[in-house]
Amino acid sequence: MSFSIEQIPFSRYGSFISISYLTKRRSGKEGIYFRNIRKGDDRSGAVFKIDLIEDGQVVPFTARVHPTYLHLKTEKGFMKFVFPEEDYVRFYGENVGLRLSLVTGYYDNAFRQDEKRWQVNAFSQGMRYMLSPLQGDMHVDADWEVKTSTRVIADFLPQKSDGSVEGIIEEFLVVYEPKTYDSSFEAAHERVKKLYKDWYDKTLELSDKYDAGKQLASYITWSTVVKPEGYLPREAMYMSKNWMTNIWSWDNCFNAMALAKNNPELAWDQLMIFFDTQDESGVLADFINDQFAYWNCSKPPVHGWTLNWMMERTEFSKEKLEEIYEPLVKWTNWFKNHRTPNSDSLPLYHHGNDSGWDNSTVFDQGIPVESPDLPAFLILQMETLAKIAEKLGKYEESKDWQTKSEKLLDKMIERFWDGEKFFARYYGERVNVGDSLLLFMPIVLADRLPKDILKKLIQGLKEEGRFLTDHGLATESQRSPYYIDDGYWRGPIWAPATMLMIDGLVRSGEKEFARELANRFCQMANEYGMAENYDAKTGEGLRDRAFTWTSSVFLILGHEYC
Repeated sequence: MSFSIEQIPFSRYGSFISISYLTKRRSGKEGIYFRNIRKGDDRSGAVFKIDLIEDGQVVPFTARVHPTYLHLKTEKGFMKFVFPEEDYVRFYGENVGLRLSLVTGYYDNAFRQDEKRWQVNAFSQGMRYMLSPLQGDMHVDADWEVKTSTRVIADFLPQKSDGSVEGIIEEFLVVYEPKTYDSSFEAAHERVKKLYKDWYDKTLELSDKYDAGKQLASYITWSTVVKPEGYLPREAMYMSKNWMTNIWSWDNCFNAMALAKNNPELAWDQLMIFFDTQDESGVLADFINDQFAYWNCSKPPVHGWTLNWMMERTEFSKEKLEEIYEPLVKWTNWFKNHRTPNSDSLPLYHHGNDSGWDNSTVFDQGIPVESPDLPAFLILQMETLAKIAEKLGKYEESKDWQTKSEKLLDKMIERFWDGEKFFARYYGERVNVGDSLLLFMPIVLADRLPKDILKKLIQGLKEEGRFLTDHGLATESQRSPYYIDDGYWRGPIWAPATMLMIDGLVRSGEKEFARELANRFCQMANEYGMAENYDAKTGEGLRDRAFTWTSSVFLILGHEYC
């Protein structure tokens, strides 16, 4: 199976290199680029623009991403790329040449390393690159103006005898260490194919009708992992290698869930990585990458819900439970210590981004906001802490957490339930803007809720023309004047909200409805790809089309309910 590079980048497990399509807005010149995705998502990371040439002239080509190789094709020839290792790309072509044009910044330069190779020092990327021909010739046009090269163009040209060309693009940070390469391009490719097959064989099993989606989701989740480096203490599954090149402190939870059954060690790493970098106060960073953590926002505490879900499907050792218990305690207590202003209030969101529902209508009147989803997550997190404490022999702590969860449940209902529905508060007063699905998130509490409340929540979710569409649950009611087809959290369908709602429905006894929602979501993702979110009415994929938490939720729902 192959994918369009305009939507799906080409990379591999562990690598910070991505070969991606960039628009003119993102790169200055539309095309396919060899990129360095370090340093976060506020930059293109473009290192080299990739072109194919014939007789010295750039020629058009088509590009298809396969899980283990990238194929560029012209009328007369082709070029293939593979990742034999995390830090270099090998390419092989026939009847065409490869042109790499450095996206130059101040101090960037290139010079001849030896008779064959050239070194490119990309100051703007904080990386160096070694260009090495294996078959054919390499011609480099690199000027020098006092401190910098304003132009670096490397042409790998096919040999005249058989039209073949082959070479290596390696990244390194300080000292270049020569490698022993595979004997041939095909040998290198075979090695990558084996690695990918091992991953694919561990991907959750799905019905044959979702085979296309499984292949895409498997490739996206495999290729989006980066190795431990810099601020990242563990292997991390990024959100995407298009442009969402970080991990946020709740998308990692959904990725962990999809890995829990067949890849439990990597799943544990995804869950723990934010606790590794937890602030002393207990808060988790909004997002992290190899360079830094971002603290201006946080994300909702779905970690207790996540861990409980994983514990129901995977046996974690006592050592692992001990590893996460105190950090989870600190994270839970942070909301009382730093986000609850007084005894009358419940924990506050200081911004829509804190909720994960960035621009939900719940936040239209202003901030800070009290919203019922936050205590709902904390109730579940306290219950999970009670379970872990009991397993660790901390029986008094276990009872204390259970008591706290029950008291918080009572207070949540008292403060947010009006007899017909949940509502949010802004400075204590009721928010009366829009009709957001976020206010239905207490469904995750399932049968902990009184029966009349649970019944009304389920009725609201089933109501045709409100949230329910042919493809799943819209994040803003379709009747709302604030509904927007491509409105981020004001209409589109999102994977994490879908997963949470379905789990709540299953635990509420609404298994048939939950299964129907799962099938609608999986059919949509199978047809329109693993997008950041989806048009609720048409099902069309929106924004970034290579998202990992969408891939993970698709795999979970397809495996468990479809």
